Amino acid sequence: MARWSPGDGCLATGDTDSSTTKKKNSPAEKEDMEDENAEMQLEEILKINHVPSESEETIRSATDQNGQSLSSVKENEDNDKKSQETNNDSKWNSQDQQETERSRLEQKMEELYQNGTKILKRSRDKKLRKEGYKLLVKAADFGSRKAMERIAFALLFGDQLPQNVTAAKDLFEALAENGSHKAQTALGFMHATGIGVGFNQPKALVYYTFAALGGNFVAHMILGYRYLNGINLPQHCEAALIHYRTAAKYVADNVALFGEIPTEKVRLTERAENLSSNGEIMDLDLYQYYQFIAEKGDLQSQVGLGQLHLTGGKGIEQDFEKAIYYLSKAAHGGSTNALGFLGKMYSEGNDIVPQNNETALMYFRMAAERGNPIGLTGLGLAYLYGKGVPLDYEEALKYFKKAAEKGWVDGHFHLGVMYYAGLGVKKDYKMAVKYFHHASQAGHVLALYNLAQMYGSGTGVVRSCLTATELYRNVCERGQWTERFLSAYFAYKENNIDSAFLQYLFLAEQGYEMAQSNAAYILEYEQSALLSQIDCYHMALIYWNRAAAQGYSYARIKLGDYYYYGYGTNVDYETAAIHYRLAAEQQHSAQAMFNLAYMYEHGLGAEQDLHLAKRFYDLAAETSADAQIPVFLALCKLGAINLIHSIQHTNLSEVWKHTSLDRLLWPHWDLFLIMILTLLLAVLMAYRHV
Repeated sequence: MARWSPGDGCLATGDTDSSTTKKKNSPAEKEDMEDENAEMQLEEILKINHVPSESEETIRSATDQNGQSLSSVKENEDNDKKSQETNNDSKWNSQDQQETERSRLEQKMEELYQNGTKILKRSRDKKLRKEGYKLLVKAADFGSRKAMERIAFALLFGDQLPQNVTAAKDLFEALAENGSHKAQTALGFMHATGIGVGFNQPKALVYYTFAALGGNFVAHMILGYRYLNGINLPQHCEAALIHYRTAAKYVADNVALFGEIPTEKVRLTERAENLSSNGEIMDLDLYQYYQFIAEKGDLQSQVGLGQLHLTGGKGIEQDFEKAIYYLSKAAHGGSTNALGFLGKMYSEGNDIVPQNNETALMYFRMAAERGNPIGLTGLGLAYLYGKGVPLDYEEALKYFKKAAEKGWVDGHFHLGVMYYAGLGVKKDYKMAVKYFHHASQAGHVLALYNLAQMYGSGTGVVRSCLTATELYRNVCERGQWTERFLSAYFAYKENNIDSAFLQYLFLAEQGYEMAQSNAAYILEYEQSALLSQIDCYHMALIYWNRAAAQGYSYARIKLGDYYYYGYGTNVDYETAAIHYRLAAEQQHSAQAMFNLAYMYEHGLGAEQDLHLAKRFYDLAAETSADAQIPVFLALCKLGAINLIHSIQHTNLSEVWKHTSLDRLLWPHWDLFLIMILTLLLAVLMAYRHV
């Protein structure tokens, strides 16, 4: 192979010993060379036999005459020449050795980094993750910048390494000086939140901007969120669109290659014991129960566990071996969904199942024959891309339509693609928008991305910067960085409050509403060493406000509470009432209605109005069954207050004067009263004798 020859700037080929081209010698030159060779041979013979040659005699005589040893001078010159040649050779050899050693170290460093990263990606087991970080530490010792970045984030968030914000900051600063965009993003986060450094929003924006220019997609998300909402930057939809589009393209490309990453988010404000309110994380006991009944032959559990291990999710690790085990059992039991998923596995291929179009088609056909939408979509894809069958757009369109009729999301998406590109049908952007919209309603990432592209360019729809930006943002929020939600939640469960808080805070900077509310929740309700250094109520107010701006009703109520009680701000009943009213009108929150009724009842932030108070109490009871008992008690209290107010403002003596008991009760009321009293006396006497 050709290599770059050190020092001469030329491309050397073949042997490394000679770098010059040999020329043919003329006859005269040959004779001269032969004469020289003959002379050299003669001298060698003379030396061997210890017979001095003519040249030696001449040198000796010259030495005797001049008093100098010319032979020694010649020998010194020869020695110097040989030494120089040896030094040059050793120099080149040394450079070659250094290059070889450097190459070996780089290879070793990359191998350590890749192995460590692979462990961290595939496993959530603590022991295995610690081993992964050990490999990264070794890679960092060899000088791996990527490993140093991972270690710095691990120090910042306390992920399997002791949390040390100061050490993380120092490492990030050293990496940022060498152009690390990840380190620049981290420093921007620290300056924006005041973690480990002082609050400095201008400096944070500088770091975020340089990181985005360096190609950091998280920084693009942060800047997109800030431009969209005008946070320390002028509100600018087009600038937000550019940043979100850049990050969204990266997410869409990854989804197209590797599939969608399941996002597991747990809202701490609605958390019950160890399970989230929406069941995002599967409890270990529940998982073991499903395993037990799956082994007993329960098809639904077999398919569920197979799909869970196929994609990974709900806190369960991706495991292709377990996926094919459960799906195969379910397929033998007659599950068409299992047949479809097996076809998908063979179509895509993985570490356990080799890619095989014929086997994939077999499973897809078996599922499709029974009307399964997964099998129908699989056959459509096979015909669309010519995988194991001849390319046939019309056949692909037929299968996708059948899958879409059964409500399968991928069927809608691929129909949108075919109408958009005009594959097998006439190009029709409106139909493409229709099918992409159907798929996007179920959260299909690529459908969301394609819709964003169309709204951003005005293709088939009226161009809308805001709509396109929101769609791009939705795509971005399904990127690989969402995996941090799970590690933050597990840290919270293990009472590692500082780690959970910083991870939620980092996600909150990216614009995740759930992370903003979770960070605010921790600031308000939890205690830790790190939180003791922060003005928790003031910071919580910021993130409750950001979460409320994204439509989270609980955050809006919290804002009302903060202004009502003066947490992190001055007491302001009018502002509190505004937030309660917004939550009541926009999110139909029963809690907000109840609070607003209370403020009208007592004239706080608004003029006292008992009729409006009763109206909002009634609305709260109608909106939520949980509010009925508190509303009943409040209405009893309100009725008592009304009665007291009526008595206070009424002249009883005048009322008594103008009151006629005959008119108020009935005529001869006194006789009826005497009869009732007589009956009561008789009853009492009867009970007394008994």
